[in-house]
Amino acid sequence: MLQDTIKTQLKAYLAGLAHPIVLEASLDDSPKSREMHELLHEVAALSDKVQVSEQGTATRRPSFVIRRENARGGVTFAAIPMGHEFTSFVLALLQVGGHAPKLSDETVAQIRALPGQYNFETYVSLSCQNCPDVVQALNAMSVINPNIHNVTIDGALFQDEVTQKNIMSVPQVYLNGEPFETGRTDIEQILAKLDADAPTRAAEKLKDIAPFDVLIIGGGPAGASAAVYAARKGLRTGLVAERFGGQVMDTEGIENFISVKETDGPKLGAALEAHVRQYDVDIITSQRAKELFPAARPGGLHGVALESGAILHGRTVILATGAHWRHLGVPGEEEYRNKGVAYCPHCDGPFYKGKRVAVAGGGNSGVEAAIDLAGIVAHVTLLQRGSHLKADKVLQDKLYSLPNVTVLTEALTTRIEGNGKNVTGLTYRGGDGADHHVDLEGVFVQIGLLPNTGWLKGALKLTDFGEIVVDSHGATSVPGVFAAGDATTTPYKQIVIAIGGGATAALAAFDYLIRVPATEDKLVAA
Repeated sequence: MLQDTIKTQLKAYLAGLAHPIVLEASLDDSPKSREMHELLHEVAALSDKVQVSEQGTATRRPSFVIRRENARGGVTFAAIPMGHEFTSFVLALLQVGGHAPKLSDETVAQIRALPGQYNFETYVSLSCQNCPDVVQALNAMSVINPNIHNVTIDGALFQDEVTQKNIMSVPQVYLNGEPFETGRTDIEQILAKLDADAPTRAAEKLKDIAPFDVLIIGGGPAGASAAVYAARKGLRTGLVAERFGGQVMDTEGIENFISVKETDGPKLGAALEAHVRQYDVDIITSQRAKELFPAARPGGLHGVALESGAILHGRTVILATGAHWRHLGVPGEEEYRNKGVAYCPHCDGPFYKGKRVAVAGGGNSGVEAAIDLAGIVAHVTLLQRGSHLKADKVLQDKLYSLPNVTVLTEALTTRIEGNGKNVTGLTYRGGDGADHHVDLEGVFVQIGLLPNTGWLKGALKLTDFGEIVVDSHGATSVPGVFAAGDATTTPYKQIVIAIGGGATAALAAFDYLIRVPATEDKLVAA
């Protein structure tokens, strides 16, 4: 099952186990159980500190627990953890075997101090690039605190559970039998929900931070690039982000990042973060900005209020807040979100196997989604509101070669319909002005992005579309405030362009700082 190169790498990792571990399997006579049996025995053969027991008593079969020898509990997979979850499997082996999760001492202490019993069930798809972050966060927490348990469940392997819970989107997390979280999340966000005092403590910790020379808002490609360039200039640099990587973390395949022939969003996001952490940058994650207070005059301090209640200050500010998926804004979209309305074909596509779906959007993302889904679902209807598709020709050629795809142009989606539980169809207005109905079970929305700039209204100049107006140096309408990436008027929303824009903004901020004398301003009061 495992390739020789993977076995060699895994054997090297397992050589460092501090404690013997047991892979305790609960199996039956199914083909998937035999597949799990093969995987576990292949892994055990790589280390004398790993053994397999097939005496598991779990009701979910096939499944297995990774536990220390002579110990109860551990990390559970009701899945054959390949695909995107293979890294989660390897990390679980190492962490149960004695390797400490890479977390701050403060975070570890917070996890250990959580009161009560927490039984998590995390439903995933092995093709979901967002799921491993959630799985790895909860697994690490379960290693640190014995009162926390997590079982990772492959929805394709336990379809009866998925159907019973009406799960049509992953990752989907349940806590003690009740819905807890949907979509990508991390340890800080999980702790914020479990620990009611966490936001207050976070704000308290931030309130005494001295003003930065450069305060960057956003941790995507533009923000990361700006941080590296600012730090290399010797500037006191702070970076605030809800999550590192930003929108790129939701991207599957990346084949146009120059010098890297092929990668994916999570890998690139991790590389961006690793690069920034090589420098003296104060990184503040799991925080969302809510208001900008421009300096009273050039050279003064700008303030940025966070939703946690803290206010940070900078002589210059770089806004790299990125964008989020645009919604259709039609009746039924919100009602059936995660019940047939989806935004990530890679994550949620497997839940529509053999079903009829639609893709709204004829750009690159929409056509790529239709191509990917065509290999899973019974039929794809792609709706483009304009008279022609906007995707690259190579993608269009591939799309039109598929036998189970119908392309409708001049088709404006006006309503998503359902039976109260799930999507059953949609209505679109055609070029003839008449309404038409399509019976289907899922709608994937791929109609572009909206800038994350709602919190900036009134503070600086925005376009009617909400983009931050910038000049060739990334300067905004407010002296000392710069912007870069998908949130700006810079044309062509591409990763490589965002990275260039971040560098430009940081260099422009440096130039501003050496040319504009600092003034003595009072800090914005919290």
